[in-house]
Amino acid sequence: GFWALAYLGAEMVRGKTQMRRIENATSRQVTFSKRRNGLLKKAFELSVLCDAEVAIIIFSPRGKLYEFASFSMQETIERYRRHTKDTQTNSKSDEQNMQNLKQEAANMMKKIELLEVSKRRLLGEGLGTCSIEELQQIEEQLERSVSSIRARKTQVLNEQIEQLKEKEKTLAAENARLCEKCGIQPQQGSNEQKEILPYKESSPSSDVETELFIGLPEGRAKHSRLLQN
Repeated sequence: GFWALAYLGAEMVRGKTQMRRIENATSRQVTFSKRRNGLLKKAFELSVLCDAEVAIIIFSPRGKLYEFASFSMQETIERYRRHTKDTQTNSKSDEQNMQNLKQEAANMMKKIELLEVSKRRLLGEGLGTCSIEELQQIEEQLERSVSSIRARKTQVLNEQIEQLKEKEKTLAAENARLCEKCGIQPQQGSNEQKEILPYKESSPSSDVETELFIGLPEGRAKHSRLLQN
């Protein structure tokens, strides 16, 4: 019990170590020796237990060198240099790639803006700032587009006509096969046109008698009654 109380009292007196420079030179040298030995011991244990390549370099306040290497100090240092060089190279390469991507994105945005302007002009919008040469170019481009569209339309129509002809042949062959199977004489298709009769008037023609009468209206009426009788 006494030793336990003594140990507890010592811990309470020592307390928590403050992370700052030890002003007393003797205490600083003692702490350096203890912690150096503890660090080297931990490094050795880490290399053995975990099969790790560990190298530690320590310089005392007076400039004395202390080191530990689980394999070879020189080779471990060379390995460290190669690793840091590759890391820096990769970092610079990544930064350069990022700059290139930003530049490509900016160029792409400019191209998109130009395409949007061209699209609006082809739709007849935003023509107020166009010069006569630009308007001429737009007109020629539209004419070429219309020509290409018409050519493609003609091609599609011809292809559809050919498909319909092939379908007609297939249906005719199928019709003939079915007629033969049923013992029916297939009807021959004809392109006879209906006879167009000449146009004739529906009212019969009749002779029209005209006579000229000169005189008063009363005499004209009498003359008409005489002719009827």
